[in-house]
Amino acid sequence: MKTSRLPTYFLSHGGGPWPYMTGGFRSNFDKLEQSLIEMRAELQDLPKAVLVVSGHWEERGFVVSSGSNPGMVYDYSGFPDYLYQIKYGAPGSPELARHVQDLLHSAGIDARPDPTRGFDHGTFSLMKPLYPNEDIPVVQLSLDAGYDPALHLKVGRALAPLRDEGVLIIGSGLSYHNLSAIQGTAGHGPSRHFDAWLQETLIRSPFDKRTERLVEWEKAPAARAAHPREDHLIPLMVAVGAAKDEPGTVTYHQKDFAGGLTASSFRFGDIPSAPQSIGDAQ
Repeated sequence: MKTSRLPTYFLSHGGGPWPYMTGGFRSNFDKLEQSLIEMRAELQDLPKAVLVVSGHWEERGFVVSSGSNPGMVYDYSGFPDYLYQIKYGAPGSPELARHVQDLLHSAGIDARPDPTRGFDHGTFSLMKPLYPNEDIPVVQLSLDAGYDPALHLKVGRALAPLRDEGVLIIGSGLSYHNLSAIQGTAGHGPSRHFDAWLQETLIRSPFDKRTERLVEWEKAPAARAAHPREDHLIPLMVAVGAAKDEPGTVTYHQKDFAGGLTASSFRFGDIPSAPQSIGDAQ
């Protein structure tokens, strides 16, 4: 059965402004970049806009970026000067921002606009390889700083209609995010154990069990070793909520990131099929 309903994604967004980097360190992200190129191909030309829930934006309550021409948020440190001059020039969409607010309000979830919010690296690090022409409108949605997984699953369910309207929903975070353990080997085991739990939860668990396991994610093996703060995990909840009962699939998996960390990205729902033209159908 052909469908134009877009899947949702939870994407590990890598480190800092990696698509703009030069030098040897850039090669750490080759597998991630290839997965994003393949994602663009499987989505064809169906997305009309992108909604990114970034692990780099949290507020009290939910906030939607509503400006027409978003700037940049250089939310990283210790990089060369040229990486603080980069620009991802995609437009925003005040119309989509209002629609997101309306969907959330209809579900009893308060949301307010922010016309000044720019693209943080949880957004532009993915969007640069995904849509390098910078021509697809991008809107960001913040996390709520309380990090309640059930609330963010509810947000995803409220936003699910966007999938039938050509809006691509991306939860942008990292399957493993413990900065203090990235150097050396301390993170290798925890990242592997937590990733195995994610695979079991997102791919092999029934829908109701998947939701239960995500709400109780702190019970997972190495949960707090993998996510001392869950800011980079909570975007997953929105992506899963918007997918409802549709299955998960791995789109990126790497066991040797930064020397031995395990990292993954996931798609929820089927790969869409573009509508046939009259010529194609004959």
